[in-house]
Amino acid sequence: MDFPRSSGILLHPTSLPGTYGIGDLGRYAFEFVDFLKLTGQTLWQVLPLGPTSFGDSPYQATSSFAGNPLLIALDELKSAGWLSDDDLPPSSDFNEYVVNYGPVIEYHIEALNQAFVNFHENAIDSVKDEFNAFCKDNAEWLDDFVLFAALKDSHDGAPWWEWPAGQALRDTQELDAARQGLDEAIQSHMFRQWIFAKQWRRLRDYANSEGIRLMGDIPIFVAHDSADTWSNQNLFYLDEKGLPTVIAGVPPDYFSKTGQRWGNPLYRWDVMKSAGYDWWKKRFSMAFQKFDLVRIDHFRGFEAYWEVPAAEETAENGNWVKGPGAGFFDEMFKAFPDLPIVAEDLGEITPEVYALRDRYNFPGMKILQFAFDDSCTPNSFQPHSYPANCVVYTGTHDNNTSLGWWNEVSDNVRNCLQAYMGPVHDPPRALMRLAMMSVAHTVIIPLQDVLGYGADTRMNFPGIASGNWAWRFSKDSLTEEIRFILGDMAYRYDRLPLTEEERKKRSAGSVHGSI
Repeated sequence: MDFPRSSGILLHPTSLPGTYGIGDLGRYAFEFVDFLKLTGQTLWQVLPLGPTSFGDSPYQATSSFAGNPLLIALDELKSAGWLSDDDLPPSSDFNEYVVNYGPVIEYHIEALNQAFVNFHENAIDSVKDEFNAFCKDNAEWLDDFVLFAALKDSHDGAPWWEWPAGQALRDTQELDAARQGLDEAIQSHMFRQWIFAKQWRRLRDYANSEGIRLMGDIPIFVAHDSADTWSNQNLFYLDEKGLPTVIAGVPPDYFSKTGQRWGNPLYRWDVMKSAGYDWWKKRFSMAFQKFDLVRIDHFRGFEAYWEVPAAEETAENGNWVKGPGAGFFDEMFKAFPDLPIVAEDLGEITPEVYALRDRYNFPGMKILQFAFDDSCTPNSFQPHSYPANCVVYTGTHDNNTSLGWWNEVSDNVRNCLQAYMGPVHDPPRALMRLAMMSVAHTVIIPLQDVLGYGADTRMNFPGIASGNWAWRFSKDSLTEEIRFILGDMAYRYDRLPLTEEERKKRSAGSVHGSI
């Protein structure tokens, strides 16, 4: 895939402003696209978009194929006539700066249920035909997901392995009976997925029309409590009750002294290979319907992954197991000749992982917060050592904000950064500038760093199960000053998508007039 010199912003839609306690795919998402275009950005990176469950993590979604119904813009359902003002009362539980997930989930699910009732009773035939066509076209993944979601609701949110054995282990007669008994709930979940798909497509089409590419995120592993695992139990290392025998994680690293015990079930790669990696092809196909390119989280797991016995309480006692390697990507390229992938190649990386990445010319990732430490020795995260084929971040969703990082590191680290680039008066801007001026073809900056925010706006603390994914920015945060700073960097460091004529005009005039 061609990667032009460009820059963009990392922002999950939940962090957008909005009326109903969480960002959504409505007005402010479109305004954010306008902000990106105005400031010369051409990429919007989001986190996984699947439905979330316990812990609210987008990396533990209940489906790799479905969309998160909390992102549905309720105002658009009102415009369609399926919700009224009375259905959307103001709530004192909503916070402009933080997603209070408990009340938000309750509010949105109640509104979506009411919207489905009104749609079912009042939608004209042509609209119902559109809905039915969506359900038919997506049946291969949708039928399992909506049954999973309806069953989970009927069991008060219990994980699938705690359901009655016939449902948990997918006895055909038990599932047929469940479909009949839960028909209305199943239809309601189908309605949500249809609306999500319509709204996401509308947003993507608008972004693309404005020259903005959308970048998604595919976690290599899926959640145990997901429709993916429940409906494909033969693809995972599970016991006779559906419990994993081994799980995913990473050994002790920068983020955790005891490693990270993710808990995801591990794939039976031999079974997947014998089926031509068909499940993965479907997963990629869905991702490319939603995004222009995708980041593969934990890319190194395709070369070798950290296997932890499920009985272990931490990830310390595990071992490396070979992954599917080049054979997997050879199969993917047969299905997708121009595979638009960014490889998240962070952590304990070996020459074999780099060789797998470079075999397919996938760009890797560079994190500027990793570039400076107490030793102040040169390393591969410092910009002078970058290859052009990489994506540089000031930090990711797993890092502190750049200001939070600066406030917490030692004086030695601060001195190291200043020895590298000169006096630092504004740490987020300093790291942004280092990223923008680098040879890396792509720069992605978390919006928190663009805004200069501190540690209280951090998105995630790896290894901590709750209290994450909640940050939001307010609608008045994207000031003229912010627009100028970001646009000026994009212009100054040649990351604007300009024609030769436009470049000549801008070089002859004021930068101020070009933003």
